[in-house]
Amino acid sequence: MKGKISTIINDPQSFKGRLFAYVIQALIVISLITFSMSTLPNISNDTIRILRVIEVVTVLIFTAEYAARIYVSDNKLAYIFSFYGLIDILAILPFYISSGLDLRSLRIFRLLRLFRIFKLFRYNQAIRRFHRAFIIAKEELVLFSAVSLILLYLSAVGIYYFENAAQPDQFKSVFHSLWWAVVTLTTVGYGDIYPVTVGGRIFTFVVLMVGLGIVAVPAGLVASALSQARSEENSEKVEKR
Repeated sequence: MKGKISTIINDPQSFKGRLFAYVIQALIVISLITFSMSTLPNISNDTIRILRVIEVVTVLIFTAEYAARIYVSDNKLAYIFSFYGLIDILAILPFYISSGLDLRSLRIFRLLRLFRIFKLFRYNQAIRRFHRAFIIAKEELVLFSAVSLILLYLSAVGIYYFENAAQPDQFKSVFHSLWWAVVTLTTVGYGDIYPVTVGGRIFTFVVLMVGLGIVAVPAGLVASALSQARSEENSEKVEKR
């Protein structure tokens, strides 16, 4: 019995395993759609009841899946505190916590339902490859993030000293200047805050050039890691054969 359940929920290569994966993925999508519909203004009471029924059914199925995964797991605690184990419990916990309460006043519990989207990671090979790629490149990404935060701070400090005297209302402090630094380094450039002094504009040009590199570096890291992840998957498939 335990072996059959394990095959269904853990073996996407079998027919029953694929069918189970497709059903869970469909329920995740339906759950996210119903969550979005519940935010519509002036929805009728009948619609609210239908959405509630759909929510109850999906949560019960997700709960049964979670219980089954604990049942077939060799190391139950390891699964419960694993990434997917935590995602599975977060996908159903808000429903049970907020049962019988007014969800309209408990927005945080409704928001936690969005964790269900991460359940797709388990069933989608492309998403799993992204997860694997991030694990491969995590040290480089952490280092890059640290450097980016340093550059963000230095940009805020620099523009503050260039523009504070000319625009005291816009660049009141280094903290107020952080918004400009974020939109400039990410090359978004909303234009709500911009330099007017010559020094500030030259400094902005330098920050923009650095920002182009900041956008390109993580893309290159992830692309390289994805290529490595694909190679590892192909090697594993060859070994299984």
